[in-house]
Amino acid sequence: MKQKVLFIDRDGTMVLEPSDYQLDSFEKLEFYPKVFQYLGKIAAELDFELVMVTNQDGLGTDSHPEVNFWPVHNLVMKAFENEGVVFKEVLIDKTFAYENAPTRKPATGLLTKYINNPDYDLENSFVIGDRITDVELAKNFGSKAIFIKNDETLGSKEIASKST
Repeated sequence: MKQKVLFIDRDGTMVLEPSDYQLDSFEKLEFYPKVFQYLGKIAAELDFELVMVTNQDGLGTDSHPEVNFWPVHNLVMKAFENEGVVFKEVLIDKTFAYENAPTRKPATGLLTKYINNPDYDLENSFVIGDRITDVELAKNFGSKAIFIKNDETLGSKEIASKST
């Protein structure tokens, strides 16, 4: 039987996205309401592999040093693990939108191992996210999307830059 996957965005989906769009300090960390309850239920009761897919603009640069990112990210991961939510894989793109990297959502470069792989059922898999780019990612590899509509314009400039 083919494995279904939930590809889940991190910022704005599992944790609230800070106003500056960088979760780089513990003071900015706030979990999305009821996220442990809902993802815990999914992990316990449904047959989906969980994969985190996140764009982290310029991670490793002066504007987004890894020394600030990893402690907060590791706490997020540990908190979910403590609630029975374990991610099979964590995929992080570190580029900026203007770079148009093939690994940056909505492009599918981070997901090549899942595409055309007979072990995975992408048609019955989902991308869960809060940006238009998450919905476009699902469309780009033949999956379904669950759009958490906090700001329906988030990511729209990134999609526009892909077509020019």
